[in-house]
Amino acid sequence: MKNIYQNILIAKQNNQKLLAILIDPDKTKAEEIENLSQKINESPATHIFIGGSIVEQICIDSLIIEIKKYCHLPILIFPGHPSQISNEADGILFLSLLSGRNPDYLIEHHINSVDILTNSSLEIISTGYILIDGGNETAVQRVSQTLPIENTNINLAFKTAKAGEYLGKKLIYLEAGSGANHHVSLEMVEYVSKNISVPLIVGGGIRSLSKIQEIFKAGADIIVIGTAFENDPTFFTS
Repeated sequence: MKNIYQNILIAKQNNQKLLAILIDPDKTKAEEIENLSQKINESPATHIFIGGSIVEQICIDSLIIEIKKYCHLPILIFPGHPSQISNEADGILFLSLLSGRNPDYLIEHHINSVDILTNSSLEIISTGYILIDGGNETAVQRVSQTLPIENTNINLAFKTAKAGEYLGKKLIYLEAGSGANHHVSLEMVEYVSKNISVPLIVGGGIRSLSKIQEIFKAGADIIVIGTAFENDPTFFTS
């Protein structure tokens, strides 16, 4: 699977909206993968993200190998730690937590992953990751020990996203966090999307097809669905 980022850019130019299913390895059992993959195939998903803030078992390689037996969408690692990098994937979102000031998530983990990535065939996509308050403390907040940007602080979110673009980030990711009480506000999505030129990813707290359409209309280029699909694999078909 090559040129993942180039294909994302082409989709943005053509106003083609993309959808990623986020799979947490710690919450996915081996015997569920075939059925889960079939549900993904029946959905409008264009990408699969693999990862989580906390992965207690080193099971990502086997998970990806199994998924690839049944599903042929591009698989991107969505890492919370260098230990989650797998060469079985097609690419990696090389995340820098721009909304926080914890050096581990700004640069330290990235340094520690260089040897792994240098010897991999992964397509590396530099991504500015911005945590937005979703109404409750999420795993990202706990693990990274950083505070999210308030959902009403659109200007700070925009400046953070724009600074990320100036730093050369290829994607900007506005994240309310897994299991968030509410998603990133439509006003924030709209303002940020209109004022950056790189593709915008939005995830966290999105629980209905109507909300997906609203967030796409506000300007998101890629939407990530995790908990909603995890809890209901018929989310897109029921």
